[in-house]
Amino acid sequence: MNTRTLVIGEALIDIVHGRTSEGDSTAATLDRELVGGSPANVAVGLARQGHDVHLLTRIGRDERGARIAEHVASAGAALTAASWTDAATSTARARLRADGSAEYEFDIDWAVGAPDLDGVDLVHTGSIALFLEPGAATVRDTLRRAAGSQRVTLDPNIRPALIGDHDTALQQFSEAARSADLVKLSDEDAVWLYPELLPEQVLSEIATLGPRIVVMTRGGEGALALGPGGVAEVSALPVDVVDTIGAGDAYMASLISSVLDDPQLFESKPALLRALRRAAVTAGLTVARAGANPPRRAEVDAAL
Repeated sequence: MNTRTLVIGEALIDIVHGRTSEGDSTAATLDRELVGGSPANVAVGLARQGHDVHLLTRIGRDERGARIAEHVASAGAALTAASWTDAATSTARARLRADGSAEYEFDIDWAVGAPDLDGVDLVHTGSIALFLEPGAATVRDTLRRAAGSQRVTLDPNIRPALIGDHDTALQQFSEAARSADLVKLSDEDAVWLYPELLPEQVLSEIATLGPRIVVMTRGGEGALALGPGGVAEVSALPVDVVDTIGAGDAYMASLISSVLDDPQLFESKPALLRALRRAAVTAGLTVARAGANPPRRAEVDAAL
């Protein structure tokens, strides 16, 4: 567990809009402010699995930035010094749908310097950081530098309102995927990126770019993966869903943890299935409680 992971990407405050009383049309509404941002959630999830994690992000020297820093540190992850800026901390206003999923409105800018990769064993990135300029070009260049020397993992976590036209975004994703060892995406990401392809075709298309493992999460229907031994499939953990905020990030963090823990992952279908089952449990525990609150290693071990 002494391998060092560098996570690059946005950390922000999720402003979650909801009612004080479920189902009461006369109840007042309230906003809950929760630390979020897909890469930040992944960093927290990885640290809670016991890994040495550093997060390169962009947060302001304001009250919201201080809350993010405290949240990251309390999980056991380290925030890089280059993460601080004089700009305001970014926000995402989340509105929960009836099924517990969320839709977002973002107030974010993304700029980041090229990180030093000395001593880094694995680089993870994705989401807004992969697509939003000016920082996205630096992120994709970092992946190119890491490829072949460090493990690289990627989660596009598509945010259509922020990433521009489809063709440009697909080109950006494809460029990043060429540097990756493992790519995880949701079924919604797959439909947006490859609207003409069926799920297994999406996995194959991404695999042709170079990743040795490609995983597609499908919510309550579990996950589908293409890796050693061909296609693998696992079910979701049955739970009562509170909300789905952070579920995909918890799943991603668990997959990265398996990359770090299991040297057989890229060679063995049983190892891949173990990783997928562990990720399903990790995501299931997350959706059973409010907000992006991934479990610790002992909680996952107990639920397996």
